[in-house]
Amino acid sequence: MGVTIENTVWEPNPQIYIIIFSSCLLSILLQPYFSNNPRSPPSSSSSFDLSSPSSTNFLLTFSLASVIGGLGSAFGERAFYGSDTNNEEIVVSLCVGCFAACVFGTLFGVLSDVIGQKKICVLFCVLHIFVGVWRSVSVRPNAWIATISLALASFIFTFSFETLMVKEHEKRGYRPNLLCDTFWLMEFYQSASFIGSQMFANFLVGGDAEKRIAYPSLAVALLSVICLICIVRGWNESPTLFSIKEYKVAFSACILHDRRVWLLMCTQSCLQFSISIFWILWAPIIVADGRGVHLGMLFPCWMGAKMLGSTVVPWLLSGPSLPQIEDWLVGAFLISGLIFSIVAYDYQEVGVLVTLFFLYHASVGLISPSLARLRTMYVPNDLRGGMICLSVAPAYAALLLVLIQGGYRRTLGNSSAMAFAAFGLFMAAGCMHMLKKVGRQHRENARKL
Repeated sequence: MGVTIENTVWEPNPQIYIIIFSSCLLSILLQPYFSNNPRSPPSSSSSFDLSSPSSTNFLLTFSLASVIGGLGSAFGERAFYGSDTNNEEIVVSLCVGCFAACVFGTLFGVLSDVIGQKKICVLFCVLHIFVGVWRSVSVRPNAWIATISLALASFIFTFSFETLMVKEHEKRGYRPNLLCDTFWLMEFYQSASFIGSQMFANFLVGGDAEKRIAYPSLAVALLSVICLICIVRGWNESPTLFSIKEYKVAFSACILHDRRVWLLMCTQSCLQFSISIFWILWAPIIVADGRGVHLGMLFPCWMGAKMLGSTVVPWLLSGPSLPQIEDWLVGAFLISGLIFSIVAYDYQEVGVLVTLFFLYHASVGLISPSLARLRTMYVPNDLRGGMICLSVAPAYAALLLVLIQGGYRRTLGNSSAMAFAAFGLFMAAGCMHMLKKVGRQHRENARKL
């Protein structure tokens, strides 16, 4: 008697998407009615005031840049590498891109503070135009050059748009407390744009990925040109001009000699490292042991979780007890570290893994805008770009080490990499706890003076 083994492919229930996006919508619509910390009157301008042309232009341009970044990653490996490319060559090219971002990305952060964020945002578009056109006209573009260009563009995206928005907010005289609205909206719009970019990429490729693989690259080039025009014509920037000597003195005094900023930088680095580890390992972990999973259907779940997590920020800032930002960040980092610890210890079933990763991204959606708010409290806006890049560079260096040891030498397993990321998240929770204590000491000393 023959035995038939049923080969099933796991996929999430389609209703989960409706639940996620309905929850996001309800969270946004109901928050003003339950707020115990009323906002300023409608007559006051802010980055959250979508009736303001400047704020609308920024959010639309930022969303367009997010779509460009998402399209740049869609079908990226297939556009870079041919069928005869082995895994070692792919890992080496990724290591080169990571190294370039770690070294040159930090310089871009300092340069942006000196010459202005607008020029760096333009560079983001130029890099994507270069890669998009090259992918479209070349059968097999050089993987190293393309990877370096996209790595630098991705690094620029982590700080340039946020810093430009904050400095514009300051120049127009908007109230600092209203920045939180823009921060969580940026996280919300970015996640929604990533979902849209993946859907757009699938539409462009259709059912013939072999013949139409260059279509997303051509779309990236065209959208980058549009984004470039929006930045050049829509944003007016008056950067604070520094000499190199003046910038070094200010950066040393306000960044390098402030414990609070060091704690913030360590926290940001740990968060960035965990996010990078997730995007490298989530697919291999879920399909471990030969499990069949529709991976493409999980990406909207992760982005929807970030959207939902970001909508929690205004609730926390307008709740009855008004907890300090450091308090809920400690809890979010502890939850994220526990999630990574569970995955590192045991891969679990697919449903459990999906639930854990969903909770992790909801935590990231809460953490990212909260850290941006803390940067506004402790970091001068004229030094913000250099500070963020100095925070992210160690995460890229740690990721480079993981790629070399795990992907190239194969001496580091997936569980060990997840364990390192979990340790970093627990360390970030400790940094937030220390930041609360140090901040309290600074406030007490200021009152005594």
